[in-house]
Amino acid sequence: MNHEKTADFVEGIWDSEIIPELCDYIEIPNKSPHFDPDWEANGHMEKAVRQLEAWAKKQPVDGMSVEVVKLDGRTPILFIDVPGDSDDVVLLYGHYDKQPEFSGWAPDLAPWKSVIRDGKLYGRGGADDGYATFGSLTAIRALREQGVPHARCVILIEGCEESGSFDLPHYIELLKDRIGSPSLVVCLDAECGNYEQLWCTTSLRGNLTGTLRVDVLNEGVHSGTASGIVPSSFRILRQLLSRLEDEQSGRLKPDALYADVPEQRLQQAEKAAATLGDSVYGKFPWAVEDPALTESPQELLLNNTWRPTLSVTGADGLPALVNAGNVLLPYTTLKLSFRLPPTLNADEAAGAVKALLEADPPPNAAVRFEPDSAMAGWNAPPVAPWLEASMQRASDVFFGKPSMYMGTGGTIPFMGMLGERFPEAQFLITGLLGPNSNAHGPNEFLHIATGKRLTSSVAQVLMDHYLEFSSRAEAA
Repeated sequence: MNHEKTADFVEGIWDSEIIPELCDYIEIPNKSPHFDPDWEANGHMEKAVRQLEAWAKKQPVDGMSVEVVKLDGRTPILFIDVPGDSDDVVLLYGHYDKQPEFSGWAPDLAPWKSVIRDGKLYGRGGADDGYATFGSLTAIRALREQGVPHARCVILIEGCEESGSFDLPHYIELLKDRIGSPSLVVCLDAECGNYEQLWCTTSLRGNLTGTLRVDVLNEGVHSGTASGIVPSSFRILRQLLSRLEDEQSGRLKPDALYADVPEQRLQQAEKAAATLGDSVYGKFPWAVEDPALTESPQELLLNNTWRPTLSVTGADGLPALVNAGNVLLPYTTLKLSFRLPPTLNADEAAGAVKALLEADPPPNAAVRFEPDSAMAGWNAPPVAPWLEASMQRASDVFFGKPSMYMGTGGTIPFMGMLGERFPEAQFLITGLLGPNSNAHGPNEFLHIATGKRLTSSVAQVLMDHYLEFSSRAEAA
């Protein structure tokens, strides 16, 4: 493969086709089913997947089949099958559903408005991860333009990832014979520590979400007549949260939520911290000017990737300030989101949290914790020598710096499913969610130059995969 020709081809496709397509895609409010229960009637999901399908069908790839697969009541998936020069299979994965709008967008930006500025494409879903279809197919085309062989490639783009991928297992079962047994999985839905290197995700935390509700009355009453007699539901919630979390340090208390960190992951965190330095925490939009953290960048990375955390992400029963009269509230509900170590059993964690919160309820209060979702994390198998060498080569050529490894604090449910189904497969989990890209939040952006370099890097890995497995077949 001529690397210069690859980079030029990829850049041309990004500039002429991918960026305009992404601009149109960003403007479709195809929120994931959890955030748009009427997604099917609203039609935004259908519009988004049909846009991706139409673009894919226009690509000059001999023998390729492109299909939208739809099960009743489930978000459709885009299934692309590209014949290869060997019977080995590469599965390339992404998703096209999006997070909701959120608040706090800059005055000239908006979630469903595409804006290009300073080499960044702003808007919801471009980097997380509408580009996956375009990047995957363009990487394959880059090889074909030069007559470089590759294995059979299956591109699977789902529409339910942001809701926990609850539709995906049904499609995996339906399409299992058509997918086959991948020896390599490429996922373009992960983070990058910076925009200057190729980053490979080695682990993903699990996610447990649920609602914690405290009831003290059947209806609200005057706070002057009831306070001092009836307990505050909010105070009871604070008390219950202290069972889970040290409010000073944020460290979670239950031993059942922890798992041992493998030695290799400790070493990778040390190298990543040495590369990223203070940007490990400096990349976030802090409310204070000079945040001072007491832990080292390495410990912060481990906190973010291998240790459990709790976030309160929503509340019910609390009136808006303009409607907050002097009323003792009858109940308060909090939405809790736990990030779990990659190797922890999420269902067992859910049981442990429920037992801890509901045992021995405080006097005169009804307590209930209802888990909404328990998603397992994922820890990558050891990286094969050929893949490690390929990632280093790709990063050196297209980024000019060595590739790096790090865990990710988020969750991609599909990886856990694939890890169980294809235990022998190798994984390249990477993406464009770098510093300040702010997926799920306001002002989300896609770093265009990194998107181009990442696409070229995937082409390199696809070529090296073919060479590796072809040589194995010849030796056998």
